[in-house]
Amino acid sequence: MKATLLFGLLTCLSASAMSAADAQAILKSSDVARGGGLPGISWKISVSTMQDGKQQDNDLTVKAVSQSSLVEFLAPARVRGQKLLMTGNTMWFSQPGVQRPVPISARQKLSGQAANGDIAATNYAADYSATIEREEACGAEQCAVLRLKAANKGVTYDQILYWISLKRNLGVKAEFYSVSGKLFKSATFVYQNHISYKGAQIPFISRMVISDALNAGNVTTLEYSDVRAANIPPSEFNVDLLVR
Repeated sequence: MKATLLFGLLTCLSASAMSAADAQAILKSSDVARGGGLPGISWKISVSTMQDGKQQDNDLTVKAVSQSSLVEFLAPARVRGQKLLMTGNTMWFSQPGVQRPVPISARQKLSGQAANGDIAATNYAADYSATIEREEACGAEQCAVLRLKAANKGVTYDQILYWISLKRNLGVKAEFYSVSGKLFKSATFVYQNHISYKGAQIPFISRMVISDALNAGNVTTLEYSDVRAANIPPSEFNVDLLVR
């Protein structure tokens, strides 16, 4: 009897471990379509925010290699030349006329519902521990619903529920929660861009729409364009060279 119970317990533990491993594998694969883990890629983002009835627009470029991202603001004129550098979970901000970059948080708001960490390359597999909550329909396709918990304090969100298409291996929807479990915003994702990667054409994000959970009128839309593989030198991600 004891042997049977022990065998059952070991089987359950093995299944749990495999489920966690599967969740991380699914997550890592989905990161690629949002810039995570790629050897070199660049793109442009137009950020349009409606916040409390006021419109705000920003244009910027992003360069990314693996877990490093460099963001440069192009417009409007008042923010042109500002930069965000993210290496791992550390982020710095610089602007023209300031001699040294300033450490900032990835959680800090960039514009409306978009945080600084939202515009960098997505490396959820490195930043979060994932478990599979369930499978369910997402429109016309089946999705795995993953619960992501922050692996350290430097990440953008404490907890995320992430719907990943099982057929396309792409994140289609996310809900973002505080450490206490309170939902404060959600996002949807569209993938109409494509890039060449390891000899294949893979989808890449084209739109992210982030909505306030408490005020449906507060919405930030990120439009991605001019996505291309790029040979980016390591010096681009050197904080000592950020101001030059």
